[in-house]
Amino acid sequence: MSRKNKIKIFKIILTIVVLAIFIGLTVYLFPVMKNLSTLEGQEAFKEKVENTGIWGLLSLFGLQVAQIFLIIVPGEPIEILAGMCYGGLWGTVFIMASASIISTTIFLLVRKYGRKFVCDFWNEEKIAKIEKNKLLQNPKKIEMIMLILFLIPGTPKDLLVYMAGLLPIKPIRFIVIATFARFPSVITSTLAGQNFVEGDWKKGIILYVAIFVLIAIVIFIYNKFDKDKITAKAIKSIK
Repeated sequence: MSRKNKIKIFKIILTIVVLAIFIGLTVYLFPVMKNLSTLEGQEAFKEKVENTGIWGLLSLFGLQVAQIFLIIVPGEPIEILAGMCYGGLWGTVFIMASASIISTTIFLLVRKYGRKFVCDFWNEEKIAKIEKNKLLQNPKKIEMIMLILFLIPGTPKDLLVYMAGLLPIKPIRFIVIATFARFPSVITSTLAGQNFVEGDWKKGIILYVAIFVLIAIVIFIYNKFDKDKITAKAIKSIK
């Protein structure tokens, strides 16, 4: 069996698993989710989550694997779900630990198998565009660029995880960046999820918006002092 066919089969299997998990979680949790505005509904939801045990954690981890490998599942809903199930603190710990494990695995696979592995999951033209970008190939600037790109909401972080293995960045430093630079986005989503379960929808939405505004201000200030417009150029190269 050819490499491409193996990858296709892998993607199909992973997609089926993801759909099964989504359907299973929806069927299991929906009966109590619709009553989250009441204390009884909130307690029933927590009891449901506790009853899932290790399977609940494995299901969330499976969704994260699919989100990064398949690039079809948005990250925020998974983070919000983690917050709903395990609270802002432990939901964040779980998401960041999972992201670290998956990012490390992909980075090492790219370093071992090279460009072909990246092409199995991403458009080859986009990969070539990034490879030709002198800014991203600069060992002295790549770490700061990665940090900023991971902090900015909406950037294709999954693509960055794959491409990092082809760029001049040290493995340990990339893993630290790929893990902890996600924190603002993750904590925002998990706390929003926690607030949803507690019936405080407005607080969750306000918190979500407030943290993203804060990130935008920090990046705006950085860009003011960034004479070389490094961030703008880096964002343009990965679009």
